[in-house]
Amino acid sequence: MTQTETAATTTATTTTATAASGGGDRADGLLAPVPDDDGAPFFAYAARGELRVQCCADCGESRFPPRPCCPHCQSFESLWKKMNGRGRIWSYVLPHPPLLPAYAAQAPYNVVLVELADAPSIRLVGNLVAAADAALNSVPPERIRVGAPVKAAFHETDGGLTMVRWLLERP
Repeated sequence: MTQTETAATTTATTTTATAASGGGDRADGLLAPVPDDDGAPFFAYAARGELRVQCCADCGESRFPPRPCCPHCQSFESLWKKMNGRGRIWSYVLPHPPLLPAYAAQAPYNVVLVELADAPSIRLVGNLVAAADAALNSVPPERIRVGAPVKAAFHETDGGLTMVRWLLERP
């Protein structure tokens, strides 16, 4: 096989895998994660409205992002522990242009880092929104505070992938 044929086959395989997994570019122009074998359960549980985190079945330590081996005890055994969906904003940023066109249209919007109440060593990245299906810029920047209590909400994207978003517990 020539280099050109190999590149074409690799591109076709990657495109097919991305489309099959529900990740990649979305119809609205926003980017979506491409779940791998380790992370696919996270999105499957999110589609059911559950926030779950991968934990080591041997030592019990939570880990995120999901991966095959426990960084604490090196076990390859894992399970997915259900979280209560609550946390607090640990940090945030307000991206400003230049951005990808679909994001620039919503700027300034927020990206929050949420520390989970059930697993304080786990921090998830997402967006603070007024409702699960609201625009990324639906919460005014002046309402965002480090330490603010939040709860998980689930948003199904155009591509069928369910994303975890965050709502203020006291709107």
